[in-house]
Amino acid sequence: MAKTLFEKIWETHVVQTISGGPSVLYIDKHFIHEVTSPQAFAGLKKRGIGVFRPKQIVATADHNVPTIHQELPIKEELSRLQVEALKKNCAEFGIELYGLGHPYQGIVHVIGPELGITQPGMTIVCGDSHTSTHGAFGTIAFGIGTSEVEMVMATQCLLQTKPKLMRINVDGTLNKGVVSKDIILYIISLISASGATGFAVEFAGSAIRALSMEARMTICNMSIEMGARCGMIAPDEITFSYMKGKPFAPQGKEWDEKIAYWSTLYSDADSKFDKEINIDAADIEPMITYGTNPGMGIGVSGHVPLLNEINEKEKPSFEKSIQYMGFEAGANIKGKKVDYVFIGSCTNSRIEDLRMVASFVKGKKKADNVEVWVVPGSKQVEKQAIEEGINKIFEEAGFNLRQPGCSACLGMNEDKIPAGKYCISTSNRNFEGRQGPNARTMLASPLSAAAAAITGVVTDVRELMP
Repeated sequence: MAKTLFEKIWETHVVQTISGGPSVLYIDKHFIHEVTSPQAFAGLKKRGIGVFRPKQIVATADHNVPTIHQELPIKEELSRLQVEALKKNCAEFGIELYGLGHPYQGIVHVIGPELGITQPGMTIVCGDSHTSTHGAFGTIAFGIGTSEVEMVMATQCLLQTKPKLMRINVDGTLNKGVVSKDIILYIISLISASGATGFAVEFAGSAIRALSMEARMTICNMSIEMGARCGMIAPDEITFSYMKGKPFAPQGKEWDEKIAYWSTLYSDADSKFDKEINIDAADIEPMITYGTNPGMGIGVSGHVPLLNEINEKEKPSFEKSIQYMGFEAGANIKGKKVDYVFIGSCTNSRIEDLRMVASFVKGKKKADNVEVWVVPGSKQVEKQAIEEGINKIFEEAGFNLRQPGCSACLGMNEDKIPAGKYCISTSNRNFEGRQGPNARTMLASPLSAAAAAITGVVTDVRELMP
């Protein structure tokens, strides 16, 4: 019987199916961080039980950590307490922790792939919605709540209802200046921020297969922003090449055995999806958001929708959103003055992202009115950036290369955008106050963010490219 990629992995991990209810799903790898783990550990202690399989858990500090002077004590009290609690809990329960100062420390969804911990065919969870990132390797990966974090710690299993299945095919060749972030922002603008609710989404097609692993991770990372339970891409030679030689990737005979299995992880030709969407890559241009959810996106040459272009039910939220952003219906965003540029987050903080930006800004200077923060996703990325001289390019351009962490993606640390200021951000969410109280966020690709940093306004990057 023909099966989808999702079904092949799901069926090998179901421990038990409850009649008329959810399935007990075995979890291969559990990532934890300082924000959603303290309550789970407290629950285990209250019940007097331990962590069932500590070797299958990997911890890091990322959300709350400062991105300058990480060698000093954390100033914000809540952040400091959460990071200290993670350190204490991991030591008590025998869990590997990549904390501040560790060469593997970084954003949880950056370190898993770059260390070879994330592997095709796995089930992966984390108390963080953007766990869907790991689906780029052909895994079922999704975010869970704090009570579920405790459940996985105690049992290495989770109660889950099988989602419906969707495939989004992107075929053809991408235009100049268009990268993976533009692909996913375009898809979300097309189907809305709730268009994939209740679905596991597989991304396929020639344009997806042509992408690097880092670009694929960007797409799967933001699948959650259209309501999907998870996003995934079938593993292939690009996947295997990326993984080979990583610190925790299989080696020798085990590598050969794994490759044989991983090569079977694809959707069979006549497998069935509940919904299928086809997109022509040529229709995608550099994207930017104008509102307060990631579905409120337009091509940079377009305009904020007019009120008569908006669905009747959505008009109140649309009007509230553009009022918050200080935009007018029908207006162009291109040319809008920008105050901050943030290049980072689990969406776009990998070495490929930094190389892309460095290549674009080399020999250029940032605009005087813009403050630019570039935050690498991990100590490994930071190390590579320094070894390759990317830090020098940024320094000469007036960009501020900081230390690893989630940073201004969510303003849960010291990196906040001031009230009323406009930030072009390579992160994944533009909710009200996400980057700081009353901050205004426009989501874009690293290339578009770099263009805005140089010009000081929202810019069509294609106009600055050879």
